[in-house]
Amino acid sequence: MKRRNFLALAAATPLLAAVPNRKIGRVEVAYKSPGPHPNGLQATAEGLWVMDQGNNRVYLIHYDDGKILREFDTEADKASGITYDGEALWLASTYNRLIIRASATTGKTLSEYYTPGAGVIYRMVGDPPARSSPLAKPAPAPAATKTAPTASADRWQARSPGTGAHGLEWRDGRLWMATPPARTLYRIDPKNWIVEQKFPTAANRPHGMGWEGKYLWLTDSNLNAFFKHDPATGEIVEKIQLADSDPLPHGMSVWNGVMWYCDDVGVICRLKL
Repeated sequence: MKRRNFLALAAATPLLAAVPNRKIGRVEVAYKSPGPHPNGLQATAEGLWVMDQGNNRVYLIHYDDGKILREFDTEADKASGITYDGEALWLASTYNRLIIRASATTGKTLSEYYTPGAGVIYRMVGDPPARSSPLAKPAPAPAATKTAPTASADRWQARSPGTGAHGLEWRDGRLWMATPPARTLYRIDPKNWIVEQKFPTAANRPHGMGWEGKYLWLTDSNLNAFFKHDPATGEIVEKIQLADSDPLPHGMSVWNGVMWYCDDVGVICRLKL
């Protein structure tokens, strides 16, 4: 993390600076994603599920080589998260602010729910700046215009309908979700869609999550880091800080001591915990 980003974060959330940092080995780019913009991962015994935001398609792939085992379209709108409850998939349909339960064989929607904390992402003093992938190709320069835009970015945000959840995880009959507009991690009882627990995330861009024993790792894309939460209290007990040159984390999941994550430019990565 660049020094100016670290100081801004420390000023806003001083407790993060004291969180122990786990040393890891090299981040490995395992293979290209089967879709153009992977944004959600879920590791299972059957394989690695990939939710693609670019084409709203779900893929089940083999861990070793990324070979596609199953694929289908979904009714999600630029989804950013995926998990599996043992029977069906849950999808974070981010841009229409829905959570979708879908068939794990056809992608057909089985049920839909509203997203707690959905809305317009707000800015806060001390926020880390938006981070882009070091693997992304430089964007072309915008064409020159003779007249200035009639609305500022802030005014556009005020008119926008907002977004919904990103990362999803399932455990013991409960659905966990990270919602960036609320900067909050929620635990929900899916039977009655009641929030049972919530706690704040490390910063302003929470994303994928995965379990390591009883602890829940949560990605923050702007901090280029993963934060390990005690799910009983929300306390952050450990972090993994990626290098600026590493692929940018979006979706994430954990399986057999390996953390899998995707960069939405189109790659699947792994690192040993």
